[in-house]
Amino acid sequence: MSDSDMRKIALVGNPNSGKSSLFNHLTGLNQKIGNFPGVTVDKKTGTTSLPNNEKVEIIDLPGTYSIYPNSKDERIVFDILANKSHPQHPNAVVVIVDASNFKRNLLLFTQVYDLNIPVILALNMMDIVEKTGLSIDASKLSKELKVPVIPMKARTGKGIDLLKSTLIDFIPSAYSPIFDPSSHAEAAILKVKESFNIQEDYVAYQLLQQAQINRSIEESDKKQLLQIEKDFDFQKDDLRRKETLERYAAINHFINGAVKETFTILPKRITDQLDKVFTHKIWGYAIFLSILFLIFQSIFAWATWPMDLIDLVFSKLSAYLSDILPAGLLTSLLTEGIIPGIGGIVIFIPQIAILFAFVSILEETGYMSRVVFLMDKLMRKVGLSGKSVVPLISGVACAIPAIMATRTIESWKERLITIFVTPFMSCSARLPVYTILIALVIPDKNIFGVFNLQGIALMGLYLLGFIMVILSAAAMKLILKTRERSFLVMELPTYKMPRWINVVFTMYEKSKTFVFEAGKIILAISIILWVLASFGPGDHIENAKEEVAILNMGKVVSDEDLTNQIQSYKLEHSYAGIFGKTLEPAIAPLGYDWKIGIALITSFAAREVFVSTMATIYSIGDTEEETTIKNRLKSEKIPGTDEPRYNLATGMSLLVFYVFAMQCMSTLAVVYRETKGWKWPMLQLIYMTGIAYLSALLTYSILS
Repeated sequence: MSDSDMRKIALVGNPNSGKSSLFNHLTGLNQKIGNFPGVTVDKKTGTTSLPNNEKVEIIDLPGTYSIYPNSKDERIVFDILANKSHPQHPNAVVVIVDASNFKRNLLLFTQVYDLNIPVILALNMMDIVEKTGLSIDASKLSKELKVPVIPMKARTGKGIDLLKSTLIDFIPSAYSPIFDPSSHAEAAILKVKESFNIQEDYVAYQLLQQAQINRSIEESDKKQLLQIEKDFDFQKDDLRRKETLERYAAINHFINGAVKETFTILPKRITDQLDKVFTHKIWGYAIFLSILFLIFQSIFAWATWPMDLIDLVFSKLSAYLSDILPAGLLTSLLTEGIIPGIGGIVIFIPQIAILFAFVSILEETGYMSRVVFLMDKLMRKVGLSGKSVVPLISGVACAIPAIMATRTIESWKERLITIFVTPFMSCSARLPVYTILIALVIPDKNIFGVFNLQGIALMGLYLLGFIMVILSAAAMKLILKTRERSFLVMELPTYKMPRWINVVFTMYEKSKTFVFEAGKIILAISIILWVLASFGPGDHIENAKEEVAILNMGKVVSDEDLTNQIQSYKLEHSYAGIFGKTLEPAIAPLGYDWKIGIALITSFAAREVFVSTMATIYSIGDTEEETTIKNRLKSEKIPGTDEPRYNLATGMSLLVFYVFAMQCMSTLAVVYRETKGWKWPMLQLIYMTGIAYLSALLTYSILS
């Protein structure tokens, strides 16, 4: 059966309702992420097998609180559910609700139901419901709502089998609207149904309600809808208030008798008690900084052994293949270009996995939502929205989805500022650069016997990026003149133990994405770089031995030094060397040589390429077997001296440069797409590069 023949089941729910956990349980590894047609909104789809062996497609729609869209993500939900001709329109919808916030979550269910699509209601977090002293009679509720009601615990997978069984031969009951819009605006709705060939009253009603706020509605259709609104005196604000009142009256009727309190007084939730500490105006920030400190300490403490092992394996592999394969260009390309280049990224899998493990745990426990709430007040002082916190925190993983996440910010000014400053947040692509340079210039020793100095340095770099976010946002607040404001509306989920299988799944997915997405770029650049570093204009490389012999005339030089001089001469006169030499006068004040200049150029494709570039450069002509990346960098000397090239001044200068520099073509591309022009990405590139250069210059001047 082809994908197009499969039944489509959409998952719909409020943010933090457990929708993603349900999706992961249903699809496992049979899932993929893309974009919905025509828009840059993440589309998560997957397949699952029902007990009768039928395969169905599961579509995880963006989280939303209502059918009324406030963002591009939320518009997708309405557009897919309301439009039967949409390629992603589902055969049935599973509305998953947080049963511990039962009444408020049911509002979305009633709206989806009125779109006249077959609906199943999944009551999630039933374990929390039991602890709060509530009792929900799923069978009675099902009779009241006239839809299947499935109690479940999505994090553990309980209820999944019952849901799958229900999907096999699910036949919806006869539809009767919960909110009947035709009783309030019959003529206007009838006109919309006739004009747009729509069958459902509520879909026609929503088109009138959304004519001005839904940007996916064609301009010609919008004019026609506005004209109908005017002709039939459609009072949308008044009707929306009536709709809300009628829906909650219906919800109260549905839950009457189906939901009971089993205790006279509900116990004080532990969530409320913890929030007094975690969202405290002083202790909240202290705890957050302590958690960050723990994360960065762990990244160094736990990842050292596996990283050293991976580094050794790749160096041994390169040396082994160099010995057994016949000498030639292909062998040289493989052992000096491809393997060191790939090794330069695979080595950081342990650190990436640890970083995302912590991020997943913070999200699973519900703590990440508290961080957003805690930072809201600080963000507003510098011209950002409380909603800016989500993209900024996401920026620690990757700036691209983080910038796309700014679509939830209604104010264009606040959204633009967030887009502009988000790349200052140190993403996972910077982590390989940070860790290799910190390992070179910061001693691996503990302070007070507990705190690792390298971990402290890593946390300092992340905080430095955040400080620049605040300063840059404050400056843009003064430059951009507008009175637009947006407000932070979000649900604080209850605290819960992380589901460890979800943590492991996240580690696997994020690490795989990091390696394969970065690997495409790295493999291409490693091959290009090897070519540029192995060939050059004229006959300098072919005559390298003779040229070096002339330079050493009258000197006593060991065979090892002579070999190193020949390889250095070849690299210096290669195309890569010429590029680096051209750039060297501009970067010499920062403490960089032409080899670092080559890495700076290539890392504009992607920041993490810096490490693989250096690995490739120092592998060209390397005669010493089993030399690891770290040892190659450590052994590099300043020409004419015994001073290490990567001393404290140069290392810190490079670290500061990479904290601030915009070195990611993909990020520039997504900024172009989100701002619909090259003005802001170019300003961003110039501004961030200028800040990076001046900061690196100041750092080198102070430390040298």
